[in-house]
Amino acid sequence: MSELLEKKDDLIRYFEDGGKPRAQWRVGTEYEKVVVRNSDGTAIPYSGAGGVEDLLRRMANDYGFEPEDEHGHILALKGERAAITLEPGGQIELSGEQCESIHCAYDEFATHVQQLIEVTGQIGASVLGLAMQPVSRIDQIELLPKARYHIMYPYMARVGKLGQRMMKQTAGVQANLDYSDERDAMRKLRVSMGIVPLLYAIFANSPLSDGGLNGYHSFRGHIWTDTDNQRSGIPEFVFRADCSFDDYAEYALDVPMYFLIRNHEYIDLTQPPGLTFRQYLERGHGRERATVEDWTNHLTTIFTEVRLKKYVEIRTADSQPPQFMLALPALLKGMLYDDDCLAGAWDLVKGWSYRERREIADAAHKNGLDARAGKIKLQELGYELMQIAAKGLERQRALNKNGQDESIYLLRLMDLVRSGHSQASFVISRWKGEWNYDIDRLVKGCAYGAEPIL
Repeated sequence: MSELLEKKDDLIRYFEDGGKPRAQWRVGTEYEKVVVRNSDGTAIPYSGAGGVEDLLRRMANDYGFEPEDEHGHILALKGERAAITLEPGGQIELSGEQCESIHCAYDEFATHVQQLIEVTGQIGASVLGLAMQPVSRIDQIELLPKARYHIMYPYMARVGKLGQRMMKQTAGVQANLDYSDERDAMRKLRVSMGIVPLLYAIFANSPLSDGGLNGYHSFRGHIWTDTDNQRSGIPEFVFRADCSFDDYAEYALDVPMYFLIRNHEYIDLTQPPGLTFRQYLERGHGRERATVEDWTNHLTTIFTEVRLKKYVEIRTADSQPPQFMLALPALLKGMLYDDDCLAGAWDLVKGWSYRERREIADAAHKNGLDARAGKIKLQELGYELMQIAAKGLERQRALNKNGQDESIYLLRLMDLVRSGHSQASFVISRWKGEWNYDIDRLVKGCAYGAEPIL
């Protein structure tokens, strides 16, 4: 039985317990990817031959993963140090181990990519280096048979226009970084929230959906603006200089709950009038009383661009082709784990008002690196941010066996941004040009393949 929670101080202590000395700081990365049929570019289903469950079963058989099931359905694979999980529309996610360096993350991701290429090849499918399903509409994508998602899916239709798209069609790459104490956590939260528009511009990679161009460089980013505004976006309170664990707890307390989990079964809490965690903490739900495990689960249902758990989780970036996927954790490690670089990154964005932050983020969704903050293009600010991060990685001097520091994982993307391009601008250009609006060429052009990750 998980420890009971009695008052708000218990919730704040939860975050305090996440603090670690610098020597124990790690980086964890989560890589979501869309998988499609080679024949027509549509999303592979969850069930049946050639589906996601078939894919997981093959990976378990070929590579020694341990299947994890829910009511007889395989929904995850447990590895020695990392896990493979699924998003609601069957997107494949590698939940990486806690790594001391990006070199460690590179090794596990490169292995994962090779395994995926092998197994998808067996079922006539491909993993695409895109952040959205390019062809299948939401009603054509099978919802995973997972109780959590069957609670969330109808609720999404009640609280926003695009939440079901978020669940079934989109893929991102996320990085989790540690903090030492409350002051350090809130500073990292503030700066990470501050650079959200730059991350959207740099990593924009979702210009195609429903079979054609959608008018955005990061349509995935736009989707989050109309998913569930009670738990999403960029909260204003994080930009206060005195922002604290108490403020984050206050915010999370008033977010409506999705569910409770008891004896591995989900109790649906989404029916009106709904129940906030504050109400649950005060009076319980039936015979159930709030526990630490309930608070942990509740924090996973907060979908702000950056969220606080016992670490800082940055959730903004669109999924990338393999050779650019590690740039996100590299950028954030370089920036957040060096005090001077953290200050330098904040200098780039600290002058924006809260209204400007939201407007610039919206512009980044629409126009990527061509969007502007005042008179300055986000391309210029994004490249400067990457230079700051690269300097941080050089100073941290985590070297691989060839004596290279972690800035090597940023260099290709830095060259791309310096040239004024993101993945989105390349995809748009190729779709109109060499691919000539042809799905088969799109799939071949975006599929994970032989090109080296580094």
